[in-house]
Amino acid sequence: MGFENLLLNYGKLIKHMEDNGYSKSYILLLKTEINWLRKNENTINSYEDACSMREEQTMSSEMRRRYRLEYGILKRFDAGVYPDYRLKEPLIKYGAYYQLCPEYKDVIDCYKDADSQRGLKSNTIKGNASAGSCFLQFMQGKGLYSMSDIGEKTAMSFFTDESGNASLSSGYKKQIAAVFKADLGKYTEDARRILAYLPCIRPRRKTIPYLQPEENQELHKVFIGNCKAGLSLRDQAIATLLFFTGLRPCDIASLTLDEVDWDADEIRMIQNKTDVPLVLPLTAMVGNAIYDYITAERPESSDRHIFLGKNRPHDPIAPSALWYVASKIYDAAGIRLTDGDRRGTHLFRYNAATTFIGNGIPRSVASAILGHEDPSSLDHYTFADIKHLRECALSIEKFPVREGVFDI
Repeated sequence: MGFENLLLNYGKLIKHMEDNGYSKSYILLLKTEINWLRKNENTINSYEDACSMREEQTMSSEMRRRYRLEYGILKRFDAGVYPDYRLKEPLIKYGAYYQLCPEYKDVIDCYKDADSQRGLKSNTIKGNASAGSCFLQFMQGKGLYSMSDIGEKTAMSFFTDESGNASLSSGYKKQIAAVFKADLGKYTEDARRILAYLPCIRPRRKTIPYLQPEENQELHKVFIGNCKAGLSLRDQAIATLLFFTGLRPCDIASLTLDEVDWDADEIRMIQNKTDVPLVLPLTAMVGNAIYDYITAERPESSDRHIFLGKNRPHDPIAPSALWYVASKIYDAAGIRLTDGDRRGTHLFRYNAATTFIGNGIPRSVASAILGHEDPSSLDHYTFADIKHLRECALSIEKFPVREGVFDI
């Protein structure tokens, strides 16, 4: 396959991207790859080969991802398809699904269709399909290329280590089971048989790394102090939402201008994870931060999402981008700076939950504020309620303890 069409007409591609708001830095990266193709066109047979060669030249996972996206744009343009910045389609797709044999791909496709018709959320289907694909890829690696070939011993071996102990979580097993519980058409009978082979794995409860009181104090200094430690207005607004409301990152990223009722001082939304409506009070701290961002820093855009990217074409921020915002908050507060410290966004949600519980707010109210569909979902957070857990502790003063046992 040659690159003549691209090399002769790439000016049209560049103009299209400039006219549609692509950033200068992104266009420059694309020009770099076009120039690289021009220099090496006599030794490369396809866009896939070019992409693979460029990926081998870097150790950065981000650069490899970028190469796959850029060469996807170039190949589609060569075929007459201009890029759309809202559709990011890599040239080479990795992941278990793309390595599966035709029958196993068909199984996963049947599952996606079945649960889509049931109305499951796309993220739930995506997660289950990914886990199911990994299971089937493992079977394929054992030389089993058909559902009818999968036996109990091989199915069990996916979940256990060499010693026969469970090596995967109960949640992961649940995702795989969801695939085989679905109506898979002609594969349903084999799916039910395989489902019976899946082991029973006990759920594990993780210790929540909640924020310490002194860490809370440092965070408060960032929010109420005159100096915001270099945080942009957008990051300040996101930080206040994370800290004072406990909203999930996906809900903050999808928050729109229409969901903020300035007259009633409320935030009204439909949660992404559960599809459950949620109404939160718009406190002065949160409202002022959002208002400052919208009026003084938010880029001009017809998009109704509140939080937009800083570079053109100013797409809505992705939920994953909030991890970097959270990291800036920890840096500004001077906390969790040691390697290995947890610095994600969910810490703020844990903190909100444990604060509600620790202050004696009724469970039903705390659960409603956090947007839980089932109040029992709050149970997971009670394990970090040290204040009330200590009240349940039993004294050992009446039991003889040898001297030095508690010495550090």
